[in-house]
Amino acid sequence: MRTVRPKKNLGQHFLTDLNIAKAIADTVDACPGTPVLEVGPGMGVLTQFLMPKERELKVVEIDAESVAYLNEKYPALRPNIVGEDFLRMDLDKLFNGRKFVLTGNYPYDISSQIFFKMLDNKDLIPCCTGMIQREVALRMASAPGNKAYGILSVLIQAWYDVEYLFTVDENVFNPPPKVKSAVIRMTRNGTTDLGCDWTLFRRVVKTAFNQRRKMLRSSLKPLFLNGMPGDGFFSLDIMTKRPEQLTIGQFVELTNLVAKELKI
Repeated sequence: MRTVRPKKNLGQHFLTDLNIAKAIADTVDACPGTPVLEVGPGMGVLTQFLMPKERELKVVEIDAESVAYLNEKYPALRPNIVGEDFLRMDLDKLFNGRKFVLTGNYPYDISSQIFFKMLDNKDLIPCCTGMIQREVALRMASAPGNKAYGILSVLIQAWYDVEYLFTVDENVFNPPPKVKSAVIRMTRNGTTDLGCDWTLFRRVVKTAFNQRRKMLRSSLKPLFLNGMPGDGFFSLDIMTKRPEQLTIGQFVELTNLVAKELKI
């Protein structure tokens, strides 16, 4: 059987170590009882360990060559091989509205977009696992006060508990990436109502971190292009902090303060 050629434009780095592949596949076991969706299966190195778990499994793959390979190598999976772009899919239709676990060896160049889509579908995805660039994993799992703490940290941790599971070296891929990878698991926390407007929360977080070295009294000014708030707003104690110092709860508080000024 002919193998698939890794494509640079798709960010494909095929994992070759079967022990690591099995360990990644086993991360879904912490989230039992739901179907599994694998993103970017490539030649099925994770798929082969997901299939025996006796859970409904679907895989989504944008690369036509990989889809053809998967259809040939895993004939039992054919009805559940989806040849589409994950970022453009309506996830509510995948399992007829049922919740599912998201997993995969995610392409580095779109991993953040994948997790933003996860957030847009957080009520469908109680658990997400998989392998990403180590630097991104560290950001996602970072606590306030660290340099790695940023937009991804805040937005994901608002809804998910993030576990950094283990690091993966470059030499177990074809072709080897230039950076280390890491395996993570995200599990929905108990939050059902953030306590503020979610759309504005995202806007406030992104605006604050766009100038992360500045105090909030400076970095938040782009939110008020139609007129600055009164002097009392920027003299609040929280405005003397930098975004990396704020907890999720403080970002919620800040969002409500901004909403009041914007009369949202």
